[in-house]
Formats: sequence, structure tokens, C-alpha cells
Amino acid sequence: MTSGLKLARLGAFTTEFPDAEALHKGLAHWNHRRLSPATPYAQWRAELDEDCRMLRVEGAFVEAFRKVVAPMVAEVPSDPDGFIAWFEGLKDNGPGQWDPLFAWLENEATLDQLKWFLTQEAAGEAGFDDLVAYTQVKLPARPKLELARNYWDEMGRGHMGGMHGPMLDRTVQGLGLTPSIDETCWEALALANTLTAFATTRRYVYHSIGALGAVELTAPTRVGAVAEGLKRLGCPPEQRKYFQLHAHLDVEHSKAWNAEALIPLVTETPECARFIAEGALMRLICGEQCFETYRAHLWADSAVAYAAE
Repeated sequence: MTSGLKLARLGAFTTEFPDAEALHKGLAHWNHRRLSPATPYAQWRAELDEDCRMLRVEGAFVEAFRKVVAPMVAEVPSDPDGFIAWFEGLKDNGPGQWDPLFAWLENEATLDQLKWFLTQEAAGEAGFDDLVAYTQVKLPARPKLELARNYWDEMGRGHMGGMHGPMLDRTVQGLGLTPSIDETCWEALALANTLTAFATTRRYVYHSIGALGAVELTAPTRVGAVAEGLKRLGCPPEQRKYFQLHAHLDVEHSKAWNAEALIPLVTETPECARFIAEGALMRLICGEQCFETYRAHLWADSAVAYAAE
């Protein structure tokens, strides 16, 4: 399934951010600043004013996005069994699934092409561990505990060598990648900005749960293809470990997320099903548009026989 949605057409732009690229680079720089550890500083009032302005910009983008996906969730079931069946169907039928980019990365891409792809992905990485940590605040006990278990896995179960974030950093460093906001496709930034908005804004907590659940549900096939592409090109195990791990671990994470987070939440609050569904679809649409942009760049000068469905 393809969404037909183009994020560049949402119209949530201002005089400061006249187009999608300006908007998402602006949001990305703001998120980097506001979420980084800091110490007390004299200009906090000015930055608070800036935060208020940017929160309005962020909210306008998310609300415009929600309006566009509203028809796609109008018939989403609100009973637990029906909702889980709909949600799990996204693995095969959701926007961006089975994109031909990943078979190409696995079997055809050169090392330079794979490095370009990974640079975009790394620059747009919002940090799953931090997103889960923000999202779990004040959740009911059962879903909160599932998010805690997920976070503990992200933290390497207390061992630095097993932490997922540094594991990805080792891939970036080992391949000599230099990701930066200003050199990244805005679609990759839009994905990170959307997930960050969901996780850090309590009115979007159910959207965040849906979006993170969609990541766990749909990522294994894609990251497995990336791992195989790196192996084909002779990259050492430490540069493949992050992707190999998630190709297997996320399958179990998805099952647990659905059973221990989604089912209890929809059982207790049926009306939240729509918001979880919105978040899942918005995450997948962001991914779909990344894949389209990546293909356009990587295949521009190539005679590759793959084509978008």
C-alpha cells in the first residue's frame, strides 16, 4: 500500500519556514538544542520564548499531518482483537512496506551507495531509547512495564557494550560516516521530528505508542537487508551488529509491544485506538517518503531494473 501523501504539501509553513526543507531543518536544529544536556544559563528566557514559538510550529505540522491521515483511520476497530489484527496488517500492507530499495541495498548497492544511505538514516535517527523513555511517563502499569523492558534491552540490559545507541555509533564511526542535519534529506529529518514531537508532547502519547510499535513491527525485514548488504560488501561484524540484532530482536519486541502495551491500552480506553493508528500510519508514511527520496538519489544515474510499486 502506498499512501499518496506528500509531506511537502501539508502547508504547515510560516514566514520563517517557507517550505518543507526549511521547516524540518529548523525543527531538527531546535530539537537538537532543546534535548541536549545543559547547565543553567542567562539567556533561558529568550530560549523559552523560542521554544514556545517552535512548539506552535511543531504542533501546526503534526495537526496538518493528522488531518490528512484521518480518512485512513476512520474505520479502525476499537475492540482489542480487531485493532491488533488491523495493526499487525500494517507489516504487509502499510505505507512503504516491501519497498524495492531494500532488496537493492542487500544485493546490488556499492559500498559508497550504502554509506550514503546509512548517513541519511543516522542523521535522522531520533534515538529509540530516548523516545521510549519520554513516552512511558505516567502510563498505566502494564504498558509502562513493557516500555521499561524495551528500554532495558535498548540499554544493553545494563552492559555498555550491548547498548543499541552506541552500537549504531560504532557502525557510523567504523564506516567513516559524517551525518549532519544540514546535509540530510529533509524527509529523513521529518521522520525524526515527527517521532520526537509525539514522544515529547503528552497530547500525542498514544501517537507515540503507535509509531514506536510500528517501528518494532516493520523494521526487521529492512534492517536484515541492510545487514546482508554490509556483509556482502565485506564490512566486519561490529559494523553489522546493530542491524543483525534488530532483525531478530524487534520481532520479539513487536509481539510483546502488541500484547502488553497496545491490547491493555485499547481495552481500557477504546477511543485511543484511533490515535495509536494515526501515529503508526504517520510513522510509516514518513518512512515511505524517505525510501522514495533515497531511491531517487541512489538510482538517478543507474540502470537498476527495480522500480517503485
